[in-house]
Amino acid sequence: MSKIKLSKDFIRNTVKRALNEDLYPFGDITSNLVKNNKVIKVKLLSNQNTIVGGLLFARHAFDLVDNKIKFISKKKDGVQVKKGSLIATIEGKAKNILIAERVALNFLSHISGIANKTNQFVKLAGKKSKICCTRKTIPNIRVIQKYAVKLGGGTNHRFNLSDEFLIKDNHIASSDIRSIVSLAIKNKKGRKITVEVDNLKQLKEIMGLKFNTVLFDNMSIKNLKAGIKITKKYYETEASGNINLKTVKSIAKTGVDRISVGSITHSATAIDFKLEI
Repeated sequence: MSKIKLSKDFIRNTVKRALNEDLYPFGDITSNLVKNNKVIKVKLLSNQNTIVGGLLFARHAFDLVDNKIKFISKKKDGVQVKKGSLIATIEGKAKNILIAERVALNFLSHISGIANKTNQFVKLAGKKSKICCTRKTIPNIRVIQKYAVKLGGGTNHRFNLSDEFLIKDNHIASSDIRSIVSLAIKNKKGRKITVEVDNLKQLKEIMGLKFNTVLFDNMSIKNLKAGIKITKKYYETEASGNINLKTVKSIAKTGVDRISVGSITHSATAIDFKLEI
């Protein structure tokens, strides 16, 4: 699997693009009305209970606008905080803090939102079933979203289409399940192979072939239990398909190894943070 890397250069370049989006072509025309050089100290606070994520992105937002701004973190990425918690203090010229404020908060809100939602699933699933993200991510920021999943205690699924074979329903509809799995085995070159099945009949057609994971898609609890009983000794097992906070606990109780949840990246609610002068 491709490794998730959040180097200083990556973070800085990502934040720089976000600032360019916010400031092109004439800068912050409202904050430019603040003509004095007054230095202020503000508090970065959380308005919700949450897992915090994205502090380095926020730090770089202020630093890129004005490298004399002092950003002092009071928390670390991945920690649980309560509503009203002090996350960081920021000290510098008022005008420059105001320019960077929204970009910094946007990164914090989004990354923390994914981490927080992932953690809710992780707690409900318990220790035996891993919560995995999917490729249902916002284009061009997948690496950030998958980083956020890790902060929440989740597990990263494949990063992209080159990482492993994932034979899904439309692949099978374009061929036949046993033939396409056999072809993947011949061409695997060290990569893992996951095969999605919609029913127990499909599962029986591929039993005995040498691949890694069976992905049970949109199966009832009854069929999921039956499928796991058949496969547990031979393959890793995974469940997917419209899994939510109300259903994840019962799915985890089936004994499935992994549960993939698209909503932790594509539908996570942003966390509310604020700067208080």
